[in-house]
Amino acid sequence: MIVALDGTVLLVAQPDLQRDLGATVTQVQWTSTGYLLAVASFLVIAGRLGDRYGHQRLLFVGVLGFGAASAGIALAPGVGWVIALRIAQGVFGALLQPATLALLRLVYPPGRLGAAIALRTSAIGVAAGAGPLLGGFLVTHLGWRAVFLVNVPVALAIAGLTLAVRVPATPRVRSGRTDLVTAALFAATLATLVHALAGVPEHGWAAPRTLLGLVLVVCLAVGLVLRERRSTEPFVPPAVARSVPVAASMAILLVTSGGMFGALFVATFVLQNALGLDPLTSGLRVLPMTVLMVLGAPVAHTLLRRYGARRTAIAGQVLVVLAVLGLSGLGPAEPWPVWSATFAVLGAGFAVVMVTATGTVVGDTPPGYAGVVGGLKQTAMNVGPTLGIAVAAGLMPLEPSAGLLRGVSGPGTGTALLVLAALAALGLLPASLLPSRRDRDTGGERRLIPSPAHPEGAAGSAGQATSRPRGRG
Repeated sequence: MIVALDGTVLLVAQPDLQRDLGATVTQVQWTSTGYLLAVASFLVIAGRLGDRYGHQRLLFVGVLGFGAASAGIALAPGVGWVIALRIAQGVFGALLQPATLALLRLVYPPGRLGAAIALRTSAIGVAAGAGPLLGGFLVTHLGWRAVFLVNVPVALAIAGLTLAVRVPATPRVRSGRTDLVTAALFAATLATLVHALAGVPEHGWAAPRTLLGLVLVVCLAVGLVLRERRSTEPFVPPAVARSVPVAASMAILLVTSGGMFGALFVATFVLQNALGLDPLTSGLRVLPMTVLMVLGAPVAHTLLRRYGARRTAIAGQVLVVLAVLGLSGLGPAEPWPVWSATFAVLGAGFAVVMVTATGTVVGDTPPGYAGVVGGLKQTAMNVGPTLGIAVAAGLMPLEPSAGLLRGVSGPGTGTALLVLAALAALGLLPASLLPSRRDRDTGGERRLIPSPAHPEGAAGSAGQATSRPRGRG
């Protein structure tokens, strides 16, 4: 929640930060890009460390480091310090995110895990929605530094709760020393990918910088795969890599977040630049999306229990695709309730997909590997929006045109939204691979692939797979 709040609050504070520190536009962009690169690079590594040394310990270190970096940014004398501390903040933020999912699995029994995940999704939606309002108030009355100072007491409170809560013992991964070369390859691959995609709005897909970055990503990825296949202790364990529900959920989160955030990028551009709405009015148009994300999470949990992951995910995916397609047909003549209703459908669909995919990821994770799977899940959620915005920016017109002024259905923006709808629709294929209600009722949803290197995982998997069925399906 603190990470989601920090991200949306910063967007409001950046113009004031630029004026106060005399920063360039590129430097201001790096206050966000540097953080995103650090988070994307270290999420999987942080999850792996949590599996080995304990997620509660990593959460404590991460939240204190996040708060300390926030305090440093509030006292920074120049924009260079802000960028450096934002990168440090991203590293500590990477420690936080996989740990929260792993701890949910440890604390809550399977029957209550879905409700906890739905509550987590709602909290993230509330934080993201409240960010611009809180940021606007703080920047207006106290300046941009207050945006970061507010993180300090929140971080201290979370650190105190982390020490106070008793967490059941978790099976630790019994392996040798961490392969630093593989860890570096993971970090370099993800950082290069995010950096290449983040530069598309400014440079375009055909720019030498973008193409060189993507080629480097392919080379690094090939080297990573070869090293993983030859390793006796892979960074991503075979029990995780071979889990169809986990892999399918990652793919769903990647393409769905890409489609949604890309569509928001296009719609916000049109609302403000083409239709001439101010940021507050634009935010009010989009507000129903946040509201439905918050309200839709518990509803998604109920649907998941009743209909199973497969049907629920497909239904949410269809809502996201229909909403993006609906945005592609809107123009300035459309009344505001139509815009708001379309955003509401987008938020409801995304909430359903988030709860379903996250619940499947957490529930189907082999014992002892919750951290690395949580890191992979959060990586998908970081790369997806970057990909969606890159796709949108590469298809939109660089300058306002007569077509753009007709609204979202203009030639450039309309095409961008159709492509983004197609991107989101790709999620229907992995959604069809998720466990059905029949699988859940017969215990198939809990069937895990044991890891030869982790006997506790094999025992835990066997115990869950042989649990008494609740019905014939």
